[in-house]
Amino acid sequence: MATVLASLEEYPSVEDVDLLVIMGGPMDADDEVASPWLRAEKHFIAAAIAAGHPVLGVCLGAQILAEVLGGTVLRMEYPEIGWYPVQRTPEGGDEPFFSAWNEPSVVGQWHGDTFELPAGIEPALSSEACRNQAFVFDGRVVGLQFHLEWTEQALADLVAECSGDLVGGGPYVMTAEQIAQGARLGIPAGAERLFALLDALAGIETGQQGAGA
Repeated sequence: MATVLASLEEYPSVEDVDLLVIMGGPMDADDEVASPWLRAEKHFIAAAIAAGHPVLGVCLGAQILAEVLGGTVLRMEYPEIGWYPVQRTPEGGDEPFFSAWNEPSVVGQWHGDTFELPAGIEPALSSEACRNQAFVFDGRVVGLQFHLEWTEQALADLVAECSGDLVGGGPYVMTAEQIAQGARLGIPAGAERLFALLDALAGIETGQQGAGA
């Protein structure tokens, strides 16, 4: 079970960070009243970015990153849950992390919120339901609205725990059966993309950044 660190005193020194990864969760990224620990987490993330460390945010983590960088989090008109294609934007063609994303790629989605990026940052990947699917800041901070990290068991647990999200969700919500079917191809492809992205981010610390994920 993940540990929630409620104050900055509970975090490690930012100098000890090599690569910071911020994962997802059911809470709202901008609701610091219901989730007061978000304040300390955002301060730590901001410090890691200021210190020059590579950072990866996934789903909720991407929304938090966008807010820390000066963007805003907002509710989508329709949630996006299931396996849907993302494609590179014109701006994304210049991002080394996504240079290998030449064709639309089907990825796992489970979110009802999105984010607006601050001035000067453009989406690198986009989908029909959600314009901001991925972004890069300063060549070392990457946000992914979607999930490449899913395993079969993790996805099965998510469907079981959050089955209510699949009821009456709108045009971009798949059934549990469709999600399970899509996992057969989506999970292996996602893992391959994720490992390439993590290798590229890890290479930044050693000056060996890869050509793309």
